[in-house]
Parts: sequence; C-alpha cells; structure tokens
Amino acid sequence: MTELSNRASDNASGATASTPAEAVGAAVPGTAEAEAPRRPVRRRGKPAAARLPPGPPVQEGADWTSWTTYDAAELGFRDFWYPTVFAHQIGRKPVPVTVAGEKVVLIRDDTTHTVRALHDRCPHRGVPLSLGRRQFDGTISCPYHGWTYGLEDGELKAVITDGPTSPICGRIKVATYHVAERLGLVFVYIGDVPEGEQPPPVERDIPAELNDNDLVLGGRTEIRDGNWRFAAENGFDEGHAKYLHNTALWRLFKVMPTWNTTRIVEKDGWLIRVQDEVHWEAEFPGVGTFTNKRWWKRMPLPDHPGKNGDANPVIAALDLPGFVSIRLPGLLRVAYPQFIHYEWYVPVDADHVRYVQLMVRFESGRKALAFKAKYLAAIRWLFHGQFTAQDAWMVDVMDAPPERLYRPDLSLTAWRRHIEQAGPVVQPTDKRRGH
Repeated sequence: MTELSNRASDNASGATASTPAEAVGAAVPGTAEAEAPRRPVRRRGKPAAARLPPGPPVQEGADWTSWTTYDAAELGFRDFWYPTVFAHQIGRKPVPVTVAGEKVVLIRDDTTHTVRALHDRCPHRGVPLSLGRRQFDGTISCPYHGWTYGLEDGELKAVITDGPTSPICGRIKVATYHVAERLGLVFVYIGDVPEGEQPPPVERDIPAELNDNDLVLGGRTEIRDGNWRFAAENGFDEGHAKYLHNTALWRLFKVMPTWNTTRIVEKDGWLIRVQDEVHWEAEFPGVGTFTNKRWWKRMPLPDHPGKNGDANPVIAALDLPGFVSIRLPGLLRVAYPQFIHYEWYVPVDADHVRYVQLMVRFESGRKALAFKAKYLAAIRWLFHGQFTAQDAWMVDVMDAPPERLYRPDLSLTAWRRHIEQAGPVVQPTDKRRGH
C-alpha cells in the first residue's frame, strides 16, 4: 500500500510534487513567445476556418512531457475489456460502437443468441457493416454488393452479386472481437489475442464485489464530448465536487466542505482518496468567508463508507479508507454506506468518451425491488442525469495542457504517476483493424 498527501504543510507555492509537470510554473523571463512551444489545436470535427487558433505558449512545468505514456494515451489502452451498450439493446439489427478508436459492429447471432462483434468495415470498398442486412442465419451482408460474412469468425462466406462460385469466398476475413455480457452490459476486449487463445477473463476488469455478490443495479450509457482522460481526471479530482456540484439537486440537502486535506492511498490496484481534515467554511484574507452550509442542509455522509458502522455488509467488507477510488483502464468507484456508484470512461475517439454509469446496491428480494424503483423514479435523473451533466460540461470545455496545478491536484498527478508506473499498452492513434 502506498500513499501521497496534499496536507497544508506542502510548499507555499501550492506544488505537491517535484516533477516539472506537477509544479506550479511561472513565465520564464526574457523568453520570446514566438520561441515557446504551443499546444496543438483541439479537434472538434469543425472545418479548418472554425477551429480555435493555437493557444498560449506552453511554459515550463505546464505540459504533459513528464507523463509520456499518459500523454500518448489519447485513445486509451489496449488489453482491457471495455463496456459499451446494454445487452438488451443488441438484437438482429446491427449496432455500431466505437471503442478506443476502433469501429465495431455488435449483433446478436440468430443461431447461438450470443452477441458477436466484428470490425465495422467491409474490406471491399469500406462500407460500414452496421448498415448491412441479415440475409442468412449467422451472417451479415454488406448493403453495397452483398459480401456476406460469418458472425463468429468474420470469414467471407458468400458474395451475392458474384454468384455461388465466387472465387474470393474464404479468402477474405473481417476482424472479430471477443465479447462478454456482464452486469447487463456488452463488454468488448480491445487487444491482441494469439490465434487459438482466449483473452483474460472479463471478470479481471470488473470490480470483484460486482462478480461475487447478489446485487441490483440501474444505469445509463451515453457518448459525451471531451477526451476520456479529462473525464477520468474529473471523476477523481479532489477539488471540484465541493464547488462545481454545490448547485446540483443531488446535493440540495447535503452540506459540503469548503476544502479538505487529502492523501492518495493505493490498495489492490485502486487509488483511493482519503480525507484527513474536512473544513466546512473558511475565511479568505482580504476576500471574505466562504461556506457551503445552509440551514436546510443535513450533515454529510461520512468521509469513508464504513465510518459510522452502518454500511452494507458487502461495502463494509471492502474496508475502504476513502469513498472515491479509481483504477485502470479508467473506472471510478464512489462508495456510499448503502450503495456504490461506478463510472467507466471508455475512449471513443480523441474528442469523445462513453460514460457508462452504474448505481449498485448489494441486496436481493424486496430491498432490491425498492432500490430499483427509487433509481428509476429519482436517482437516474438526479445523479446520472443532472449531477454528472455538470461534470460533462467541464470535460467538454476543458482545454489542457497547458495547465497550472494546485495542491488538491495531487489526485490527478497520482493517477498519472500510477499509469506511468503500470506501463499499460497505449492504443495507437493510427491503428486500423479489419483490412
């Protein structure tokens, strides 16, 4: 177990670590602006004339050069299972999804009733197979010329417009992906698996408590603007919730602190935020007093789920020293005493991320039914809607690097350092499969 801290005894400049990318930098005197490197133009799919001009010069300590793996991970990492859409959404009609920049078509096999995944591109002329037809059981046909592929192995089985003796049959394959259905979701494995072998079990990339216990859940999955790294950092960011979310309806009756002192603890592959001090209000010299207290707000939940001894047995058994944690490839866990909220930040492309949000209660029977009703009636639109929409707003408008970090950004730098130390395989930005 390792830990890092952002206690008030850290240096007065607000820097929390010694590496250049973490320090609060200052302009270098005498440096000509024209000689300084500039951040790249953000991509939003806009025509060139509508794109933003290059931004301010990247000053020392304000870019991501110290985080080489992280900086390269625009499309996330390989060799992981990623959740996509809910399993009930997949039937005979092909469903296109993009995972870590790879275009995938999901479809349910008529013969086995299992979900299959193929690269969403016909090798003939590049037409998406997700626009195709289901002419024969266990196959999908390209809508352009009727090239027909087996769902299980991606092999070209027939070419309708070239007749039954088409010589190209059996000589062409579309790449296929390993798929698993868990938690009501379709997981797709992005990685290289030698022929004849299997990827690691999907359970490896799902929190253990979700594999081993009875539970009820509600959730939503949607694509939002912004890169997946901004979404993951926002989720684990220590500072924003107390200010950004103090207007959220979900927090309407819950008092929130003004500031904390925090440590980051590593346990079982998770980075966990631990709150050592909680300050409910503060006097800022020369400015005034700030507080989130209001007469109608009740006292908050404890700073870790088992603190008051009233946690659900499954949650209590996790023995979490804090209530917010994150792990690779980009999975957030927010543990309350009676339920846990999970968020997967699934890379789509450089400018979009799939938010997969699950609210889970470890119950069965009537308690499970009551929670499901509560989720549908309130939690879904309060938490998975309005509350996390505030996060989506920030992720969309964020424009970093360059950046200037402060003490609470210990959570961000710990996450980046964790990735550098773990050394996951970065998904190449120019990778195209299925050709």
